[in-house]
Amino acid sequence: MIRLFRFIGLVEGITTLALFLVAMPLKYWFGMPALVPPVGMIHGVAFIAYIVAMIACLWGRGFARGEWARTTIAAFVPFGTFLNDPFLKRKQLLDEARIA
Repeated sequence: MIRLFRFIGLVEGITTLALFLVAMPLKYWFGMPALVPPVGMIHGVAFIAYIVAMIACLWGRGFARGEWARTTIAAFVPFGTFLNDPFLKRKQLLDEARIA
């Protein structure tokens, strides 16, 4: 389940970058706002999927309060999901070892 959450976190991070580094510069620097609504919508869906998946995939997997906070905050900080991924990978490996 943590693997699925990591994938959703990757998608959420990529959509954030697409919004901040492609759509918004096109709008504000080049006067081409057409990409902001669709990319913003995709990012919004990805963000909601991240929050829902965080609860569904990480519940009962031994995450401490601080780890929940870290993972939640990662969704609100640009590059946060990418910076949090190595932590999640370690937790995933521990979880898989526990199950095996």
